[in-house]
Amino acid sequence: MMKILIVNTSESTGGAAVAANRLMEALRNNGVEATMMVREKKSNHSSVVVVGSRVGNYLRFCYERFVIWLCNLLSRRNLFAVSIANTGIDITQTPEFREADIIHLHWVNHGMLSLRGIRKILDSGKPVVWTMHDMWPATAICHHAHECRKYENECQNCPFLRFPSRHDLSNRVWKKKQRLFNDRRIQWVAVSEWLKAKTLSSSIVQNQEITVIPNTIDLSKFELLDPQQCREKLHITASKVLVFGAARIDDPIKGFNYLVDALKIVVERGKIARNDLHLLLFGRIRDPKTLEKLPISHTYFHYIDNEKQLSEIYAAADAVVSSSLYETFGQTLIEAQACGCASVSFDGSGQADIIQHLDNGYLAKRLSAESLADGIEWALTTSHDRQKLRDDIALRYADHTVAAQYIELYQKILQK
Repeated sequence: MMKILIVNTSESTGGAAVAANRLMEALRNNGVEATMMVREKKSNHSSVVVVGSRVGNYLRFCYERFVIWLCNLLSRRNLFAVSIANTGIDITQTPEFREADIIHLHWVNHGMLSLRGIRKILDSGKPVVWTMHDMWPATAICHHAHECRKYENECQNCPFLRFPSRHDLSNRVWKKKQRLFNDRRIQWVAVSEWLKAKTLSSSIVQNQEITVIPNTIDLSKFELLDPQQCREKLHITASKVLVFGAARIDDPIKGFNYLVDALKIVVERGKIARNDLHLLLFGRIRDPKTLEKLPISHTYFHYIDNEKQLSEIYAAADAVVSSSLYETFGQTLIEAQACGCASVSFDGSGQADIIQHLDNGYLAKRLSAESLADGIEWALTTSHDRQKLRDDIALRYADHTVAAQYIELYQKILQK
């Protein structure tokens, strides 16, 4: 039986962790012996193993941030927007690594793997698959490049640094990554066509094969429930209900202000009465005053990692809205659609793989609050077949579908 070691910083915190965990389950359900190695474990799952000590892992995390802070001359600005992988755990000495046929990397930042550790993995002779959940593998230090395109040639004068220069931190890490990746083979996987296109333009990941395989979803955990019953259970009386969710709602990348502005436009237009609108939100919030900006009534559920509760929230809504500046995929979109919600999101990144405009959702003009408002009005005034929306997700993202794509890729690599 094929043995796959999936490596990710966390078992369940963050979109990449959720995606990697779901892939492990999908592979195991389809005849592959998959194990997940993490720095942070929350469950009692026997197939998830922890590497490193709690104290050591914390110190590695702090050391990386400390170096970034020093290079930024004691500024916390963009402290978590970049990673330099200057420290990490040597997983090559573990029995799980030695027994694996293929090493499958996912999101390995925040002290999980260093560039030196990645080199040891690549030099071990074991085939390596790397599923990208953001742009970090293709850039020097940033997780999302926004409008910057320096990574296409040579990262320097980085806009994420306080005092950018020709030989700044980004340039030093860029050179290390270029030496690391250019003479070693990795089978890259992008979770969307948008991310593949961005990666292909990178000067770091050149002349290497990139396959697109989406994230998966366990449809047995995201159910198609009765909307009215769920609204009654959640004490929602409004006739038009939206849902917005993120690991952290007020993370700038999630574009919450665009959602606020779009809802204000919807209210001002008057096509849908303010009293008929209600917004459901879930995820962490750093600034509690963030929700005070909302022009409509709302219910905030805090952070949720229970699929049954998420299914009830999604089922109670008519549509899910994503106002993210960029999404490499759009996990909440497929979760919500599996529960019968139409999707509204900006065009121009990974969401475009999921949403067929004016069919299962609405692709608004990128970073246009007015266009996002158009999408919200469309989603709330158009009749949608909730079963058809779910069937579309089942066809494209069910565990057996995505697992089959990875198994085919694994077999191809092992045959080489």
